[in-house]
Amino acid sequence: MIAIIVGSKSDLPIVEEGINILKDFQISYELKILSAHRTPEELRDYVIDLEKRDFQVIIAIAGMSAHLPGVIAAYTNLPVIGVPLPTSSLQGLDSLLSIVQMPIGVPVATMAIGKAGITNACLYALRILSLKDIKIKEKLEKYKKEMKEKVLKGE
Repeated sequence: MIAIIVGSKSDLPIVEEGINILKDFQISYELKILSAHRTPEELRDYVIDLEKRDFQVIIAIAGMSAHLPGVIAAYTNLPVIGVPLPTSSLQGLDSLLSIVQMPIGVPVATMAIGKAGITNACLYALRILSLKDIKIKEKLEKYKKEMKEKVLKGE
């Protein structure tokens, strides 16, 4: 249902937190390492194939120039969620600005930099899926309730 694409193997540790959420929600996902710059043909072919394979959301995680989410959005009409990474001397600000400033007609939803971004990207993807799946909607409601209870308990 959800495709997660990272530009480099070194990005995988940050992705784990989001994957844990998808596992908790029992949502199927596919994780790929593909680069907008180093494997552009493979990236294009993979993204075009996702719609045929009935995927519904793409999460793209990228650092530095962060072209990955925008390139993906150019090849599909599926929702693309971009997550900037703090991989440069600018601590991800360059990546954030790159992803958030997409041209008209090539939208990318953009999350926060780093771990909070991947966590929220997965939750946002679940919200998209919940529009057609009542079980996911119910699990999200339970998740929010549990989060509220933790805050009220001071956890």
